[in-house]
Formats: sequence, structure tokens, C-alpha cells
Amino acid sequence: MATLTVWKFDSPEGADTAVETLQSLEKQELITVHDAATVSWPQDARKPQTRQLHDMVGSGALGGMFWGLLLGLIFFVPLLGAAVGAASGALGGALSDVGIDDDFIKETREKVTPGTSALFVMTSDAVLDKVHDAFAGQHPELVRTNLSNDQEDALRHAFA
Repeated sequence: MATLTVWKFDSPEGADTAVETLQSLEKQELITVHDAATVSWPQDARKPQTRQLHDMVGSGALGGMFWGLLLGLIFFVPLLGAAVGAASGALGGALSDVGIDDDFIKETREKVTPGTSALFVMTSDAVLDKVHDAFAGQHPELVRTNLSNDQEDALRHAFA
């Protein structure tokens, strides 16, 4: 089963550094990355920059429409006004089936702020101890995941 996780970093460059780490882990076959996107929000920017990581994923990826919808609901709809927000609500409802609900959107919106970055990644087959070691020193904060509570606790413990 693939896992969607959102990792926050305390700098606008943190998510890009994490991407490099993921690429290295994937080459070593220590994790399978199905798809990913980053959000980078420089301190002085009015809005964040988003990027889907096409170069990192193969066929079967979620695609730009998924990332565009998700990142748009989280970061851009609040800036566009209530009319657009209401129209996109129906679209966003379809995401709740995969664990992306209003709480996911609200929590991510509150945590990823100017001066930070985030990595949204769909993975499977992670060798957690090796992944943990590779991320040592980057200090990612797990914002959200679609793992079970026990699995999420184990993941948080591994990165504590």
C-alpha cells in the first residue's frame, strides 16, 4: 500500500534537500517513490512556489491534476475568495476517500508558512531505519500521513 506523507522543513530549501535524499534512497532501492511535489515559501514571498517532481517518478504517478488540486486547495484557494473556494469544495470532497480531508488541508495550511517548505510524497516499501539515517540532520516534521495510528506513531518515533 502506498503512503502519502507531508513533511515540513524549517527553511524554504529544506524540501529540495529532502528530494535529493529521496532520489539517493530510491537509487539504493530503500524506498519506492510513486510521486511527489514540493512547496517552497520564501520568507518575503506573498505565496509559495509549488513543483511536481516529474523527473523523480515513473509511469503510474498521480499526475499534475492531483497535485494541482491538492496544492491549490491548501495554498491558493484561501487567497482567491469564497466563491472559488465553494466551487472547489466539491472537487476536494473526492480527495477525502484517500485520507485528504478538511483537517488535512487545515493542518497543512497552518504549518507550511512563509520561511518554510514541504515535501508531499507518495511512497511504499520504505526501509525505515535506512530512511531515518539518511534524513539525519534535516529535522523534518511529519505534518500528516494516511498511515494507521500505530504506523504513524512508529514513523514519528523513528524520526524523533
